[in-house]
Amino acid sequence: MGGIALFCSLTVHSGQPPAQEPERFQPPAVAIPPSAERAYRALSTRVDGVAALETVRHMDQYWRIAGNPGFNNSIDYIRARLLASGFAPTPEKGRPFVQIEEWGQTRGWDYQLGTVAFADGGEVVLSRLRDRVSLCINSFSTPKGGLTARLVDVGDGSQAANYDNLDVKGAVVLGDADAGRLWQHAVKARGAVGIISTRVAPYVRPSDPKLFTSPDQHEVFQWGSIPYDADVKGFGFKASWRAAARLRERLTGGPVELKVEIESSFYDAPTRTLVAEIPGTVKPDQRIVMAAHIQEPGANDNASGCGTLLALAASLASLANVRGLEPPGRTLTFLWLDEIRGSRQWLGADPDRARGVQYMFSLDMTGEDTAKTGGTFLIEKQADPSAVWSRPSDPHSEWGAGSVKAESLKGSLLNDLHLAVSLRRAKETKWVVRTNPYEGGSDHTAFGDAGIPSVLNWHFTDRYYHTNLDRPDKTSAAEMVNVGVAVATSAWLLATADEGDANATADLLAASAAARLALEQKQGATLVAAAPDREQAEATEAAVLAAWRKWYGDALESVRRLPVKGTSPALDARIAQAQQRLAQ
Repeated sequence: MGGIALFCSLTVHSGQPPAQEPERFQPPAVAIPPSAERAYRALSTRVDGVAALETVRHMDQYWRIAGNPGFNNSIDYIRARLLASGFAPTPEKGRPFVQIEEWGQTRGWDYQLGTVAFADGGEVVLSRLRDRVSLCINSFSTPKGGLTARLVDVGDGSQAANYDNLDVKGAVVLGDADAGRLWQHAVKARGAVGIISTRVAPYVRPSDPKLFTSPDQHEVFQWGSIPYDADVKGFGFKASWRAAARLRERLTGGPVELKVEIESSFYDAPTRTLVAEIPGTVKPDQRIVMAAHIQEPGANDNASGCGTLLALAASLASLANVRGLEPPGRTLTFLWLDEIRGSRQWLGADPDRARGVQYMFSLDMTGEDTAKTGGTFLIEKQADPSAVWSRPSDPHSEWGAGSVKAESLKGSLLNDLHLAVSLRRAKETKWVVRTNPYEGGSDHTAFGDAGIPSVLNWHFTDRYYHTNLDRPDKTSAAEMVNVGVAVATSAWLLATADEGDANATADLLAASAAARLALEQKQGATLVAAAPDREQAEATEAAVLAAWRKWYGDALESVRRLPVKGTSPALDARIAQAQQRLAQ
């Protein structure tokens, strides 16, 4: 998640944690719509976790960046698996098919060798073989045979003052700032040949080794990037606590020289998007989209999303011959792409196609073994009032809140429906399902910006996020099956719903609205009582309740569009009655 452009900084919440776990929103125990239940029972044994995990292991071989061989190989691998599962190689009327769309030109990057060693004895401190992703994106190759340079420790390295009285020209600079900032200060501004950054997010590892809770915290680091600069041709590395401590230990004994060897490659090529579709039989121009991004080097981020999407796409295609299930009336579309950029391109390439998208599911970091990563499965909701007003019942993740304005909110059925389907799976498997307010940072952002109701299926907080240790051993086939079954069931319902499903969805939303308003009134009273400015707090609570009423009014209105064959006077009346009760 977050893509190559976003990894440098995360917004992390500050403040002390509450003394006890706050009361979270508890959705009502309402049965999922009939078509969803039938699809769930068929899909619960059809999403292939082994195939999903095999995809993770295959993609884990590569540092995947749009335009580079690893990205393209992953696209080709998934396409071959789809063909083997019954998708046609070109569009065919009434048959699932797969195709590759190419667009634009991008600069891919990869490296074959990246080693930092002490020049005097050859002791290797960092290497691709051991550290896998330690070389920063956009690093250039060294001269053949490598280069030798002084090591200079600048401490934090994020401020100009850190470089006072230090000569870093021609040196390799070690610092604790993020790689991009360190590169700007040391390489671009002062002539260093390269940098080594130790920056890591606090939820990945404490800064004080005395607080480490597991041995791998000595070895973990987060991969990074430096600016592309064909004139400077510098390089950057990311270092674990152990590697940085070894470098600093050597410096206590006097000047240190390092030998650096890098072989990297840049690729100018079009970006590829893999598109698979199960054509709709009634309204083929209306689409339910599911997307997973290829780029990033991790197993969970995001080979697991790609593997989950592959497994659920194959399972949905297999439902065509299941007795008792209507074929999808709306088209089911699956995208494997370059995060956010690929989604925006797909939406912009064909405006008529984009206008037909009804709902979107993003699959990003869907396969975590939560016992190992510390993450929890989360449904990041379409932006609702919890994204505007911080509430004890709806805590943000450590990714951090986005910027959402109350006037931009428009409710839909998607949040409550997908949560209900996921909880149906949880009831049967003891899967832990939670939600978080909209934060942004993955493909749901691009679709949401286009006005399409979208949710993110992910895991956070993850102590291996964007690190060298995000490998297949941290991934769970069972977790990918759980996510795959939930997303596939929700998507199938949205593509096949009839009037009975719409009635059940209206009832679900009405019950969810009542539960939400009751909780908001309860926690609102507590917040008002504790507020220093009671009048202002009361005004805020009135705005919150009004926003939720409007949200659920919109959500109920969206049910009219749910039946594939259209609404009826009876359904319209049911929705109107629920909206009237909501306004009371």
